[in-house]
Amino acid sequence: MPIPKSILSQIKQLIPPLNGSLYKGQSGRVGVLGGALDYTGAPFFASISALRIGADLSHVICSPTAAGAIKSYSPDLIVHPILREDQTPSDVRATLSSLLERLHVLVIGPGLGREDYMQEYARMALDIAKEQKMYVVLDADALWMIGRDLSLIHGYRRAVLTPNVMEFKRLSENAKIDPNTPANELAMHISRALGGVTVLQKGKEDIIATNTSSELSGSESTEEQLSVDVPGGLKRCGGQGDILSGNVGTLLAWGKCYEGGSYGDKTLPTSRIPLLAAVGGSMVTRTASRRAFLKHGRGVVTQDMLGEIGGAFAEVFGAEGERGWGAEGEVGKL
Repeated sequence: MPIPKSILSQIKQLIPPLNGSLYKGQSGRVGVLGGALDYTGAPFFASISALRIGADLSHVICSPTAAGAIKSYSPDLIVHPILREDQTPSDVRATLSSLLERLHVLVIGPGLGREDYMQEYARMALDIAKEQKMYVVLDADALWMIGRDLSLIHGYRRAVLTPNVMEFKRLSENAKIDPNTPANELAMHISRALGGVTVLQKGKEDIIATNTSSELSGSESTEEQLSVDVPGGLKRCGGQGDILSGNVGTLLAWGKCYEGGSYGDKTLPTSRIPLLAAVGGSMVTRTASRRAFLKHGRGVVTQDMLGEIGGAFAEVFGAEGERGWGAEGEVGKL
């Protein structure tokens, strides 16, 4: 079933206009925390896709052992090699806190790994992000982290979780969800167990489940679930999930900019931003995957998707969205 037009209209409200009214940074400042000795591709894919979909600035917060490789992939990324194995999280906390204050969203997990020191940094980063009321995306080994202690994320509705099949199975077990629960209801059960946190279950169709009631309004609980069945590519290669996390992260960053009054009219309830970001990020990522597959077939690799993100965005939201709503005269025209 296609995503309702009302949802697409709400997502469009979050997209920054390209009309010359915004300065650098007001279209999203994204941070990706991950990247250790063995994992440099994942944080690159997440951070560069954030730029490709339209973020202004993309930062990678990583181990020094990963920084050189990530810097060599693209000069557009701002790399912070502060997650040192020979230091403790308390040594780095002030520096990391100051850095996160400059960002709109933090993506935790791409290339994180399960080494103790990286996991400790991730826990601290999540704690700081919650203190600063940032939007966060949790993927890959950040999901392994919270699976060991669900209280880390319980009730924090500014978070989006993006588990793949195996990660979703593990989360279900960690949350003690009845294994006999119908497959199409599992995501909502996990969201409910986590206090309404948004869950984006990746699969043949992406299922997004969340609670969109405002925590400040005192209104009754409002649970929503949507399925994104936009066709993707027929080859599933490693790294596509990292692109998804970067795309969702950027839409969350736009939500933060919208929430802060950089643009828009503030008529959209901010409690809906995680749901809308998950849907929009899923639609663009799946479309980019299909476009790359049509060009490269069986030989497609994740890097082929990067050049398709802009076209996928235009395909999903209309060419006027690719160039920017609110553009005047010749601004934004090809």
